[in-house]
Amino acid sequence: MDKLFVIAIGGTGMRCLEAFVHLCAIGMFDHREIEILTLDTDQTNGNMDRVWGLISQYNLVKTTPGSANGGTPNAGTFFSAKLNLHKYYTVYNDSARQTYRKISKLSQGNEDTIRQNEMLSELFLDKETVQEFQLDHGYRAQTHLGSHLMYHGIIESARKLASGVEISPAEDDLKIFLTKLKAAAQDAKVFVFGSVFGGTGASSIPVIPKALADAVKIYSAGKESLDLTKVQFGSTLLTEYFSFDKPTEIEMQDKKDAVIADASFFPINSQAALQFYQGDATVQNTYKKMYHVGWPVESKSVSDKESKITITGGAQQKNACHVVELMCAAAAYEFFTSGKHDNEKAEYLYRNVQFDKNFNLDGKDFMGNTDGDKFVNKLGAFLSFAHLALTKHKASKGDMGVKSFIRQLNENNIKDYDTITDDETKAIDDYLKMFAYEFKNNKFISGWIYQIRKSIDGAFIFDSKAFAENESDLKKLDVGTLLKDAKYHWNKSWGSDRYDTFVRTLSNSESKFNDRQNVKTTKEKFLAHIYNGITISQKFNQ
Repeated sequence: MDKLFVIAIGGTGMRCLEAFVHLCAIGMFDHREIEILTLDTDQTNGNMDRVWGLISQYNLVKTTPGSANGGTPNAGTFFSAKLNLHKYYTVYNDSARQTYRKISKLSQGNEDTIRQNEMLSELFLDKETVQEFQLDHGYRAQTHLGSHLMYHGIIESARKLASGVEISPAEDDLKIFLTKLKAAAQDAKVFVFGSVFGGTGASSIPVIPKALADAVKIYSAGKESLDLTKVQFGSTLLTEYFSFDKPTEIEMQDKKDAVIADASFFPINSQAALQFYQGDATVQNTYKKMYHVGWPVESKSVSDKESKITITGGAQQKNACHVVELMCAAAAYEFFTSGKHDNEKAEYLYRNVQFDKNFNLDGKDFMGNTDGDKFVNKLGAFLSFAHLALTKHKASKGDMGVKSFIRQLNENNIKDYDTITDDETKAIDDYLKMFAYEFKNNKFISGWIYQIRKSIDGAFIFDSKAFAENESDLKKLDVGTLLKDAKYHWNKSWGSDRYDTFVRTLSNSESKFNDRQNVKTTKEKFLAHIYNGITISQKFNQ
């Protein structure tokens, strides 16, 4: 079986990873253990921090007291994949490493060396702006600078790993990731998430395979190598899909930051990047598949209207999720499940979706004809489970949703799950809040799937009532009628509603967990039981 590796780079890459983690939560990656590397220049990036928290919560759900962190892989259930997170970032917040001029030590050496280095740098990098802006918020669409610095940042870490001196936790995580990648050898599949219109992701995608291979050779003192003709790399080529407004105090910020990303250049940045990927020999020879994902309508602004500056990074960079990020996660699914790729040159892929002023998206638009229904079943089952806990049993308001549901099972003579602890059920509740929604101080907070829905003009798999936000609509919500296609609605018995009918069907042996699901702990058996019950109720097994 192939060994799966995911690398998420920059803010956009982190949001694509967020979608990928939710694909794992709904059960799209059975029997899989996946190594994840997050890579950024910005240690405080809000999008990165959010996906770190998501993976941590995922692993909290998977972990049972006394068991290994993150549990074990399962099949045909929620949270079926095991995720191992490795956090790596280049360090630019030290006073001696904040700008290109400082990190390159252009002012050091004899007079002739300084003059030559200055002249060479000025050929490619504007002295007053690009050489002087703060690097800790990314490369700000300066991809020529970013590729150079990201490659050498990884190589610098590899040299430290080889020396064994002053190794940071981030560099140790890089070493673990590289060691596992090397051990997987020709069975490794590596998928890279990043955009091509911005800074960090666009800078890093071209150099990542070579940087990893060179890093393995350096830290192992030449004793080990990563054969790029055997390791299979895939990546998104994600073009512009959002924009942001120029700040009203642009002159002040220009003076302070020297360079800021300008969304008006995103389309031409995307065009130039795609031409580069088409013609660059290194990209062509190190990637097997590249998935071109774009947005066919005018990009929406993500600016905070109350802000007077453009957010270039840091903790404030927490953009809402978008459907194109889910499409990128679907590309990773296609790459990981499509067998060996024997092509010598990069293959470019895209998928058409129906668009006539508005979208009409179904499962096949994301996963193709083969796995479209599988995706709808699993996504529908997980959203139903979320509403069951958050809406029906009020976890969104702070109650113990899953625990309350287990008590109801007990009342229906299903007592198998009474020993699941409050902490374990709360971990599930908290993940479902991240996935769907919650209330904080009586204010509705959209989770991932709600944000995905808001990014789409038109239809998307579910009935519109599945995304109710006000309390009166949520109280009336029927968790068995979320999918747009009525043939997947849950049955209801005479004199009973769909929810009560569903609870009673969980007593049937058909919905019980089975050996194929590879579930061992009581919590795993509970999740598998609920997954089976909802799948049967949705009639995808018929």
